[in-house]
Amino acid sequence: MLKITNNAFSNLLISSVKESWYRKIEPIKLAKLRHQYEKFYGPDEPNPKVFIFTPTYNRANLLQERAIKSVLTQTYKNFTYLIVGDCCTDHTAEIFKNIDDPRVQFINLAKRGYRYPPTPENHWFSGPIVASNTALDMVPSDCSWIARVDDDDTWVPDHLEASLKFALSGNYELVTSKGDQVRYGVVTEIDGQHLYGSYFKEPLPNLERYVYNPKIGSASNVLYRSYLKHFKYNLDCWRGKHNKPNELNLFHRLGVAGVRIGFLNKITFHYIPRPNDETVGLEAYRANAQGVIEHYNFH
Repeated sequence: MLKITNNAFSNLLISSVKESWYRKIEPIKLAKLRHQYEKFYGPDEPNPKVFIFTPTYNRANLLQERAIKSVLTQTYKNFTYLIVGDCCTDHTAEIFKNIDDPRVQFINLAKRGYRYPPTPENHWFSGPIVASNTALDMVPSDCSWIARVDDDDTWVPDHLEASLKFALSGNYELVTSKGDQVRYGVVTEIDGQHLYGSYFKEPLPNLERYVYNPKIGSASNVLYRSYLKHFKYNLDCWRGKHNKPNELNLFHRLGVAGVRIGFLNKITFHYIPRPNDETVGLEAYRANAQGVIEHYNFH
């Protein structure tokens, strides 16, 4: 088993070095990518193709009932959909025998090795990263945009259509939107969080006048330009003091690098408890800590 250093000093050191590296390198990377690819984007882009991906691990029924169903019922049809199994050992592969749609593909990683201390929190923060980064390495050259939907989430039927229209009209490189969630039987709205402020712990730039402070939403309602595939999820995000969830860690970095971010004021996905859970997110993982540890056991 791979030994992962895990103490306060090493976590602070590794997370600090990585953050410093990201802040220096990623704005340069973004500028180079824009120079190479931005000329291909515009409000008159005809029917751009979207690459959708879902990272999953042993949730075959939820994957089929939620993510796959909501993708295949989208009003926007020009997409390809890749589901990446993180070495699934259940019947995930079997469900694709009944999906007669060439846009849908499934791959299953051969290994699921030790990556981080296996706590409920760390599984929540970093669990989908290896499968997600694998998907980003497989974005086809004919896809202009990337979208992610987690296996237990559900898009509204016009999620892609509305998000793409919004992104093109505003010349945004990345857009998220509102959602709704169910916690202990109560439905509430999920709003975005501003890049500069207390949530991301990112201070406002030291300028006399600063207006741009976009909202950022969650992983399952993101749509972004395909050249941003070169920005990968950070497997050490669990080590930091803040911005630990994998998707927010990435979105925060993209915002700091200077990516143009838009927030659509429309509910485009539903965040519903999994069977036998009463709530969602990290709260659900902590409420069923032993079950989470057993489910996500490395092998």
